[in-house]
Amino acid sequence: MNDIRNIAFIGAGNMTQSIVGGMCKSGYPADKVWVSNPSAGKLEKMKAELGVNTSHDNLEIVNAADAIVLSVKPQLMADVCAHLKEHVDNLSDKLIITIAAGIRMPKYKQYLGDDIKIIRVMPNTPSLVGQGMSGLVADDGVNEQDKNYVTEAFNGVGDTLWVEDEDQLDILGAVAGSGPAYFFEFMDSLAKGAVELGFDPEKARAMVQQTCLGAAQMAKESDLSLEDLLKQVTSKGGSTAKGVEVYQERDLHGISADAVKAAVNRNQEMAKLF
Repeated sequence: MNDIRNIAFIGAGNMTQSIVGGMCKSGYPADKVWVSNPSAGKLEKMKAELGVNTSHDNLEIVNAADAIVLSVKPQLMADVCAHLKEHVDNLSDKLIITIAAGIRMPKYKQYLGDDIKIIRVMPNTPSLVGQGMSGLVADDGVNEQDKNYVTEAFNGVGDTLWVEDEDQLDILGAVAGSGPAYFFEFMDSLAKGAVELGFDPEKARAMVQQTCLGAAQMAKESDLSLEDLLKQVTSKGGSTAKGVEVYQERDLHGISADAVKAAVNRNQEMAKLF
């Protein structure tokens, strides 16, 4: 990264550990990273493995930082922000980054002040293995340099995608955020289908997960549309075509669209809770 700032992570959960680990592996100086957490175990692990600065005091790390990542559970966010607003005088001079689900940017302005600069990031669970898809959206007060800084930081755990507004972030969350669960459901059903026909369960899982990984890599490296890729691997009248016909008859497209809509609706409902 070319833009090196003191960055503070409030909360040391799995996602923080993944993001910080990805940043450090990408060359971000560990002495520029601060992490706070109420309990000691996660902090000790991060300090030992990555060499970052750690503290139990949120104010200590925020006062040392140029950028703050809010990585606490949504139900704790109001209290954490109230504590910062009460004791930190220059929050408007710092870049606020939040990875909490469900809380929209206007609410953070209520929590921290109307003049803050804020970016919402929605990483997904494959970020834990460096294969994430993080959605990002920025408040109008955020400049391109700040956006590039956050993009580079989250590129350490996968790919990033900027969206136009928080409604689009809800859609991204319903696809990229919830999508791993959809794929696990599909993978589990394929594996069980093989087992029902007499395949060994462990071999069925190995077969399915490698097939899924290979198909994703093919899609990522190809310039063809997903529809054209489907046609490319489906010989007319062959066994693949017969299997695909079953999915089409059961309206897989419609089922997937309904699943995404249901997840979007839930994201919007959650936003109203905070």
